[in-house]
Amino acid sequence: MKLSPSLAALSLPLISSGAVAADLSVKFELPQMNVAEYHKPYVAIWIERADQSVASTLAVLYDVKKKDNAGEKWVKDMRTWWRKAGREATLPIDGVSGATRAAGSHTMTFGPARTGIDKLPAGDYKLVIEAAREAGGRELVRVPFTLPAKGKVAASASGKEELGAVSIDIK
Repeated sequence: MKLSPSLAALSLPLISSGAVAADLSVKFELPQMNVAEYHKPYVAIWIERADQSVASTLAVLYDVKKKDNAGEKWVKDMRTWWRKAGREATLPIDGVSGATRAAGSHTMTFGPARTGIDKLPAGDYKLVIEAAREAGGRELVRVPFTLPAKGKVAASASGKEELGAVSIDIK
């Protein structure tokens, strides 16, 4: 089928601007701390556009089982996520909120419907992970990546205190 010149011009941006459907796997390490009072960190994971706005919140891990939703009180300690997306969010966020994780290595996988990565225009992005711990510190790690991805994308970065190694795989 041959497209008229006007229809062909309309279809080109639609074909070239979107990323292909992809699964995003995020692996992150929460270091074992040798401190008198240890609390599991609250963690937020999101995709950030080049202008640092939030494209998609992937996970908000906090004490979801505290009586009277008391765990929500400390979510704002993840200050960067809170200022960019959390204030407008109603917690718990269905399919996004989850329980805190213990020290160790953790992997979370998100499909394209959850991340919206298949609908993002071509460009530079960052996977951002922020951890905050009661009676502890706060740390943010950004892992840059570019869409559309040709084949598999793998990138990593590392934290220094509250987060260890952070890596992403996009397939």
